[in-house]
Amino acid sequence: MAFFEGFTLETVDLGGRSFRLRRGGEGPPLLMLHGNPQTHAMWHRVAPMLAQRFTVICADITGYGFSHKAPVSADHAPYAKTAMAADMTGVMRALGHDRFQLVAHDRGARVAHRLAIDFPDAVLRLALLDIVPTIEHFERADMAFAMGYWHWFFLAQPHPLPERMIRHDVEDWFDLHTSREPKDRSFFHPEARADYLAALHQPGTVEAICEDYRVAAGLDLEHDRASRAAGQRIRCPLKVLWGARGKIGAWYDPLAIWRGYADADVSGGPVPSGHYLAEEAPEAVLAALDGFLIRN
Repeated sequence: MAFFEGFTLETVDLGGRSFRLRRGGEGPPLLMLHGNPQTHAMWHRVAPMLAQRFTVICADITGYGFSHKAPVSADHAPYAKTAMAADMTGVMRALGHDRFQLVAHDRGARVAHRLAIDFPDAVLRLALLDIVPTIEHFERADMAFAMGYWHWFFLAQPHPLPERMIRHDVEDWFDLHTSREPKDRSFFHPEARADYLAALHQPGTVEAICEDYRVAAGLDLEHDRASRAAGQRIRCPLKVLWGARGKIGAWYDPLAIWRGYADADVSGGPVPSGHYLAEEAPEAVLAALDGFLIRN
């Protein structure tokens, strides 16, 4: 299987802060954001097909992969989704794209949700994979959520507790963390897996991941509650996908929840996969995006 054939590996500098991305194809701009504990490499089975119709930009989000990593701070603010969304908007503007479509998974989808709220004129269409809004997770939390998404509470513990435990054996942690549905080490494409692990060994990546979860339980909730109180909602058409073998559809009614956060049409449904939709069921993801993403 070719790995990002036809794509270039680039970095974009935002005032001394570097962000890594892959770019390929021609046509309307399409930004793709990954989840935890991955990098942009998770899109390797989907992005080349989309690049036949779009200019596809797969970026490492703030703190992840080989993108800029702010140090640990008391308020974790550099990893607030408002800040990470501003970073990704800055990357797209640096590439000459003020308006674009956006497809995102997991933590990247939380960045994308915030981006659509904070920069509504920038996002033409939005597809979110395997999440409901962060605030909904916390406000609906029960024993099933606490046990199933225990990592939310582990990673949010004060520095350096989770970092020290992860660094005891980073590769073992990666395998355990990505096995919410059982899988062996051959599950991920070898080049993708190597990229994920290389990124985790970069100084600051593990801290950034933990900061992402710490801020989700604090400042992100403050921002989300303020936006909800102010009536700020997603204004563009929204596609919501989730893994049929994962937790999102089992715990929630994703479409009903997202309709409470969006003014335009909300469509979507499950795909035959676990949590890693784009790597497990790329054909189903592509089929769901076909007709939703616009070419002009």
